[in-house]
Amino acid sequence: MQISDSGEIEKAVDEIISKYPKEAERYRFGEEKLLGFFVGQVMKVTKGKANPQMVNDLLRKKLSS
Repeated sequence: MQISDSGEIEKAVDEIISKYPKEAERYRFGEEKLLGFFVGQVMKVTKGKANPQMVNDLLRKKLSS
């Protein structure tokens, strides 16, 4: 069963970004390949059930702010 609840996915995204501040900073300085790392971590936390497109969109939004 795929998770498409944006609140639940956002919670997982926030958790991962706060867990890896150095990687988030590197992403902000242009290491865009780290997006895959963050997606992988969110998918691990959600046991692979998060909607990947929503995860990507939320990560991009949150990491660029």
